[in-house]
Amino acid sequence: MSMNARSLRRMSLALACGLAALSCASQPLTGGDRDYDALLALTAGARVVMLGEATHGSREFYRERARITRRLMEEQGFGAVVLEAPWEPMRRVDAYVRGEGRDRDAVAALSGFVRFPTWTWRNSEVRDFVEGLRALNRERRPGAAPVRLYGMDLYGLPESADAVVRHVARRSIAAAAAARQRYRCFGDYLPEPMLYGREVVAGRAPSCAGGAAAQLAEMDPAAADEDDFAAWQSARVVSSGECYYRLLYQDSLGSWNLRERHMAATIAQVMERLGPQGRVVVWAHNLHQGDARATDQGRNGELSLGQLMRERHDEQAVLVGFSTYGGSVRAAPGWGARDRAWRLLPALRGSAHERLHRRGPPAALWIFRGAPELAAEFAEPQLQRAVGVLYLRATERRDHYFHAALSGQFDAVIHLDVTSALDSLR
Repeated sequence: MSMNARSLRRMSLALACGLAALSCASQPLTGGDRDYDALLALTAGARVVMLGEATHGSREFYRERARITRRLMEEQGFGAVVLEAPWEPMRRVDAYVRGEGRDRDAVAALSGFVRFPTWTWRNSEVRDFVEGLRALNRERRPGAAPVRLYGMDLYGLPESADAVVRHVARRSIAAAAAARQRYRCFGDYLPEPMLYGREVVAGRAPSCAGGAAAQLAEMDPAAADEDDFAAWQSARVVSSGECYYRLLYQDSLGSWNLRERHMAATIAQVMERLGPQGRVVVWAHNLHQGDARATDQGRNGELSLGQLMRERHDEQAVLVGFSTYGGSVRAAPGWGARDRAWRLLPALRGSAHERLHRRGPPAALWIFRGAPELAAEFAEPQLQRAVGVLYLRATERRDHYFHAALSGQFDAVIHLDVTSALDSLR
């Protein structure tokens, strides 16, 4: 099908949905090539598409995000994926995707993710996605810009500090020595950077804030050179990460909002480098991707990436959440503990997931934007489950549920009744 034919098909679909919003807004997903035509009609004018996940450990969420992302790149020209992942390890994967670096395959490229929780990126779904992007770059016409992968999170402070020192050492021995001195006080916390904040707040260790800020100030935020830009981003990770780990033990709201702003700024920098028409896909948890103003978190003062993207890009930001009713999930029972597959309890009665389970097909795309009747049906706050890297089954209601108005939180939701646990590439 030609690009013009595809465009006409989407325009027809969008018109049909406008005339019969309720029927078009919830569409069964069959696994076919045209599953997401209605979603791509929604993203046709978008600059940023946010693809969420209800858990960090469900195979199908990764798989469907990969299917959508591939179409966004091939059919609508999206140039990069920005992931809820550390900056430096993802740089290595990006090099592999572009046909650079020394890694022989995606498994090797992903081996740089060595810190908890490794399974969120070192799994077969991400491996296959990375290999697919590498193949896509090989197929691109000569001279076309390659598709890119970027990490946006502020975790990975030690790796970013090492990257800054290596970078400045290529230009000046004295500058490298100064950078090492500024970062020296992180040395005792390389195995677990989170402990840095605890020790500083307790008065048992000196703050590294001044050194991290001074090093960042020496870097060039407008560098045209790719390596200079990457090093500046690494210095940002060190500076933001230092503040984040301290705030964890002083102000949990402040630490959350600092992380959201850091990730939003990284997305903005990536889009700027892609050019005036740069378009990105973002992968992260629903808690980040949805608009916090429609949730308990927002009412308590928390920001979210989805909110920040809507404020910056208005309707050119499309927020897509994911939902599941039951199945299994990969998670850990505590921070730093070994991950395993757990049976995911059925969603609580009265929750948004249970409602989608009863209301529609077992796998469906629900579009709220442009469907006022359906949006009104999901406009009241309901329980919503969020499973991150930990799963605490014994206290699931307390630790994994919050209230959110689904149609205010997202423009669309993909519900998959039964999902399965990710594997883990050890």
